[in-house]
Amino acid sequence: MSDKFQDRTMAFAGICQAAYLVQKVARDGTCDEASLRESLQSVLVTNPKQPLEVFGSHLAIRDGYRALVEQLGADGSQKNAELTRYVVSLIALERKLAKRKDILNMLGERISQIGRQQQHFDLLDEQILANMASIYSDLISPIGPRIQVAGTPLFLQQPLVQHKVRALLLAGIRAVVLWRQLGGSRTQIIFARKKMVELAKRF
Repeated sequence: MSDKFQDRTMAFAGICQAAYLVQKVARDGTCDEASLRESLQSVLVTNPKQPLEVFGSHLAIRDGYRALVEQLGADGSQKNAELTRYVVSLIALERKLAKRKDILNMLGERISQIGRQQQHFDLLDEQILANMASIYSDLISPIGPRIQVAGTPLFLQQPLVQHKVRALLLAGIRAVVLWRQLGGSRTQIIFARKKMVELAKRF
């Protein structure tokens, strides 16, 4: 039987990982390929039998657990205000998305199309990245508030970097959806942060 609190912490680590990778890609033009693949793969897991299936394993979101510890831990020097802004923005955006059943239906259809495409292309193929990015920019971003991504202008002007950033924001929304389904809320982040950090350190 899965531990609800552990599952919620895992889902929150998934949000942190997507935000961390958005920041990394926007600043450096690249990020760890395995982490990118694992975060994006979660978007395609729409009917998991148990929460861990969304990410595959705890190891798949190790960057997220690390970011969670740095953001919520006692050592204020490691906190990253930009990453916090991305996490808060993703949570706010998902709140608005949850009220739009019409968009959720379209989202499901578009994600199914990518699942079918994956039979012919690798997940990190530019065509699939572009399609994932367009799901975010067509359906989710217009709901607002828009997430302003900061980074290196040279990289942010490149279409492939733009695709990766938007695809990762979509992965962030996927993680927020899971977190909400497991009973996640902002008050828990405030009142249970110490327990979350202790749990995240195990991974």
